[in-house]
Amino acid sequence: MFDSLIADFTSQLTPKMWEMVALSSWETVYMSFAATFLAVIIGLPLGIITFITGKGRILANRRVHYILNIIINIGRSIPFIILLIILLPFTRLLVGTTLGTTAAIIPLSIAAMPFVARLTSNALMEIPPGLTETGKAMGATNCQIIMKFYLPEALPTLINGITLTLVTLIGYSAMAGIVGGGGLGNLAISYGEHRNMVYVKWLSTIIIVGIVMLSQKLGDDLAKRVDHR
Repeated sequence: MFDSLIADFTSQLTPKMWEMVALSSWETVYMSFAATFLAVIIGLPLGIITFITGKGRILANRRVHYILNIIINIGRSIPFIILLIILLPFTRLLVGTTLGTTAAIIPLSIAAMPFVARLTSNALMEIPPGLTETGKAMGATNCQIIMKFYLPEALPTLINGITLTLVTLIGYSAMAGIVGGGGLGNLAISYGEHRNMVYVKWLSTIIIVGIVMLSQKLGDDLAKRVDHR
């Protein structure tokens, strides 16, 4: 029986398959990090605006705050697999195809944007109330209060939030494999499931878990390093 398992293992995980595993691992990392970067670029300012337009904040605006909250809540409520399908025409319009890792970055980043915005808004809510008054007393403008008081104070929490987003997107990238998004998810589905190559499926799962654990560890270490509170 043991010899049979070894034979199955070597027959499935050939040198060519190991090359595909390495390529798929890189695609997963590429998709996840690129989507996280784009989500932060849009989601971070959106979360900041949502916070500063809240009641009693430096740019309080009830209507803007209400509209942004609705947008964020709706965006966070749509299951990723449904959003992935809904965005297929938009993805094709932007990159010319719905297949591959670059195409998968579009729905991944859009799915994460409201998530990052909410995490940012919540992180800023943890800032001591007196920080705004301190900034104003020093003659700081609203922009300076945000850049030099709010963001440095909330930086450790923001890093934890971005790390959480990255970890979530690594899992989402596996679902993107359902529509040919590439990466380890696509490898596990195309070969592990459809071709009944169980060792490929398990290996893909183990590597995804490893990437998640490493990303979480690096994010936690970075958050502790910048936390001077």
